[in-house]
Amino acid sequence: MSLRPRRARRSPFRRWPDDRFHDSPDLSVDDRMSWIAASTLVLGAALVAGFAWYERTHPTSRVLALVATLAALAALGRVAFAPLPNVKPTTDIVLISGYVLGGAPGFVVGAVAALASNLFFGQGPWTPWQMVAWGGVGAGGAALARLSARRLGRVPLAVACGVAGLAFGAVMNLHLWVNYSGDHAMAKLAATFATSLPFDVAHAAGNVVFCLVFGPALVRALQRFRTRMEVTWTPAAPVTRGAPARSRAAGSAAAIVLVAAAAAAVSAPAPAVADASADAAAARASLRYLVEAQNADGGWGGAPGQGSAQLYTGWTALGLAAAGRNPRDVGSPSAVDFTRGRARELDDLGELARTILVFTASGASPRDVGGRDLLAELLRGRRPNGSFAGRVNTTAFAAMALRAAGRSPSSRPLRSAGRWLASQANRDGGFNFAGRGGPSGVDDTGGAIQGLVAAGRRRTTTVRRAVAYLAGGQNADGGFPLVAGAGSNAQSTAFAVQGLLAAGRDPARVRRRGSRDPLAYLRSLTAPSGEVRYSRTSRQTPVWVTAQAVMALARKPLPLKPVSRARRAAPPPPAATATPAPAAKPAPAKPARGKAPARRRPAAGGSTTAGRRAEAAPQGAGGSAAAGRRAEAARTPAAAATAAIASAALTAAVVPERAGRVGYAVGLAASALL
Repeated sequence: MSLRPRRARRSPFRRWPDDRFHDSPDLSVDDRMSWIAASTLVLGAALVAGFAWYERTHPTSRVLALVATLAALAALGRVAFAPLPNVKPTTDIVLISGYVLGGAPGFVVGAVAALASNLFFGQGPWTPWQMVAWGGVGAGGAALARLSARRLGRVPLAVACGVAGLAFGAVMNLHLWVNYSGDHAMAKLAATFATSLPFDVAHAAGNVVFCLVFGPALVRALQRFRTRMEVTWTPAAPVTRGAPARSRAAGSAAAIVLVAAAAAAVSAPAPAVADASADAAAARASLRYLVEAQNADGGWGGAPGQGSAQLYTGWTALGLAAAGRNPRDVGSPSAVDFTRGRARELDDLGELARTILVFTASGASPRDVGGRDLLAELLRGRRPNGSFAGRVNTTAFAAMALRAAGRSPSSRPLRSAGRWLASQANRDGGFNFAGRGGPSGVDDTGGAIQGLVAAGRRRTTTVRRAVAYLAGGQNADGGFPLVAGAGSNAQSTAFAVQGLLAAGRDPARVRRRGSRDPLAYLRSLTAPSGEVRYSRTSRQTPVWVTAQAVMALARKPLPLKPVSRARRAAPPPPAATATPAPAAKPAPAKPARGKAPARRRPAAGGSTTAGRRAEAAPQGAGGSAAAGRRAEAARTPAAAATAAIASAALTAAVVPERAGRVGYAVGLAASALL
């Protein structure tokens, strides 16, 4: 037996240094490694570019949390269906994420899902390929949304998910060819695609089935987030000098209002009268807060000092109108001026409807807003089925806007919108943001009720069932949650109150299982400054929240009636303006030039410009330039508040059953003084 080693048999799938397989050029091990190194560099660059793209969007904490949740859900779906080769919902979740949230979030959902799921399946050279492939699916979902305007139905979306599965398989086949074929011949690439075809078809078919089952529901849930929960924050403007003094003056003024509310509550003959007085006092304090938060350009941001935006300006203007102040009388420029100057930013049917509500409440025409006819544009967005954008929320606000603009409930647009809205009610009587079948929400049900009433359907079974849904969703603290089982918040409570009012139900009488009423819950979130907290644990977007709470506290559902303009006082003669009134008199005996003291703007009001501060000073608001006047004005409300607190405490001792209401108001006033 020969001891010579046998010559190793060559395999057509293994590269040797001197091999010449299929007449290809000589490829050494170094050449093969260059393919892997080059592909790794390309993949790394793609991943860096994708994550940098996402980072440049400056995602909010809510978007970060949602992206992480979707990535975890996609990874979990891959692990859960591991026994079924290539049948997994991961691709569907990634594509829908990009379809609704955009390319950058979709890319990150796909890339992170691949990386996270491989902690279970094992990491390797395939991981960056999977990250790029699924990230590309997310970016492709965003491109699909742009091409279809996010109007794909169940079947077209399922077909898109199937195509995405085939595209993902093509990328992974390329990975096998680059990393394991050896000489990278085209014949081997064709063989790789042929042997992988059953797995790719199974992946595509599974994607189609998964999308048919849960695709539209996931789209609606993410669209709800995108439309209602994502808030873009802008850098806060520098704080101007004198702002602390204005805040202290506002706090003292709010204390006076709250103490006055306490005295009214003590002397009221019935609890309902006392509650109404407390609601009005809280609304007045919040009105002052909104006026003081106005920016120099006439608009509002999400919080005092933040840059103005159409969203916050529109809601704040509605809050002002609900409280009896015409938005055109607040600030110079006003909210109406701000909206006209930036009318090009109104690019959504919901924004058009909200702006029409603002202009009609201000007594201005929505047919000439920066050269645009908003009413005509809104009507052009009506679909053949009567809906606007195919969403309950948008259709409800469009119905309110049409009614505010003078359209009769019997008109065709309102009649068809009301009919479509009624058809979207869920079995529990509530409404979903997008349409029938999605989970009902308090906000959307309150808005839908107002839209149905605007369309002339107040006395219908649909509205009665919607009201019953709202009443059944009240929490023990008297407030309402965004969704069933969640904690109460001011905005959902305000939507519920407005819906109840529109349907003719007194919100003060809505007390589920012995809870307090929703208006009392809103009052409990009102700070001495007038700011209304979003919830017990959050102060997000305080201007927006306060504006919506004011509408509820003022008991004004949408659409609002036009608010009368404030009377213009004649300019005083020069001699009268040379000597200002003594600051020690907090309330003049006679209104100056026909202007009632209650309508005078506080010194801290609205804008930070010198012109608006100078305008506020001669109106008797107290405390503008001289330090002595500021100190004296601060002492006067403190003394008055102390006397009122003592009087209220004495009355509470004499009439014990009223002590609860007194204690609440006095406690708020005392905290303002301290």
